[in-house]
Amino acid sequence: MVINSKKLNSLIKKIFLAMQCSKEETRVITHHLVTANLMGHDSHGVGMVPIYVKNFHEKILFPNITPKLTKDDRSMIVFNGQRGFGQSVANLAIKEGINRCKDTGLVLMGINNSGHMGRIGTYGEQCAKENLISIHFVNVTDRSPSVAPFGGTEARFGTNPICIAMPRASKVDPIVLDFATSKVAVGKIRVAINKGEELPDGWVIDHSGKPSNDPRVMEQHIYPNEKSDIPEGAVLPMGDYKGFGLSLFCEILGGIMSGGTTIQPNHERLGGVINNMMSLIIDPKHLVKNSSLNDELEHLIHYIKSSPSTKKDFPVVLPGELERKKLSHRLKNGITIDDETFEQILKAGESLNIKRNSLKE
Repeated sequence: MVINSKKLNSLIKKIFLAMQCSKEETRVITHHLVTANLMGHDSHGVGMVPIYVKNFHEKILFPNITPKLTKDDRSMIVFNGQRGFGQSVANLAIKEGINRCKDTGLVLMGINNSGHMGRIGTYGEQCAKENLISIHFVNVTDRSPSVAPFGGTEARFGTNPICIAMPRASKVDPIVLDFATSKVAVGKIRVAINKGEELPDGWVIDHSGKPSNDPRVMEQHIYPNEKSDIPEGAVLPMGDYKGFGLSLFCEILGGIMSGGTTIQPNHERLGGVINNMMSLIIDPKHLVKNSSLNDELEHLIHYIKSSPSTKKDFPVVLPGELERKKLSHRLKNGITIDDETFEQILKAGESLNIKRNSLKE
């Protein structure tokens, strides 16, 4: 089905309000999820809602949590997210990091024990809007691993995303590099399961370590409480040993140095999605003049984009440009959601005593 973003926004708001989220928290989370869909990141969009609702019912995800400041050394701060909704927790923590950075010029910030933060590029964009550079390392805990280390046949990591965002001159969109250190986000495999589609070569391996195109090899990981007749496989790391190395440092920086934990099995796993994130926020004006930075950056970008394209009508694009093109298209033409994902969202709403017909209004 194709649904208008405003209608989808209204539907999703009803679900978060039913989970007792405040109006402001509901606005932040809903905007985050719908924007992810608009930008083509359906893996991190409204399809996550049934998982959040399930975790809410299980009392391992909580509304209206203000991140708790647990360490404060002026330019080095740590927050405990207290299992709150990650989009809200991270938004509030990043706001404080931005305020500190404007004062000190540099902030190193940890957020631990947060619910799923969603599309990490959101927080890079949040910093870039304030003319700040940011780097974010994230790990995933509280559930079984999904990504195999390079050369391994069993999963040992989460998808462990990294984001780097660079502001540009006034009224010019920032450069936002946002990627999972796995070949693909697990949410994209969830979408493939719901659509009944096969996966491209090189994304996953089965339980024996052999290449597979069947998304259901990850079914037990995605839907841990549902029975599956297929043994659990693993997602492969991005760029072989390079992605493996980056994922390892997401565990070290995002997991340990944020004050959180890593995915190693000595920690209790409740079946939720917990993110820990370490962020470095930089005010470039403390290092170089804005005029020289912007001038050099724009010359660099022009030089890069002047490289002749390998494909007709498909020029070189910067990180984040394709997402903004997708956003413009989907704002105009609507967001495509497969029937199974939409049905899961409706059932999640019904579990909160919201009548199905009212969700469709």
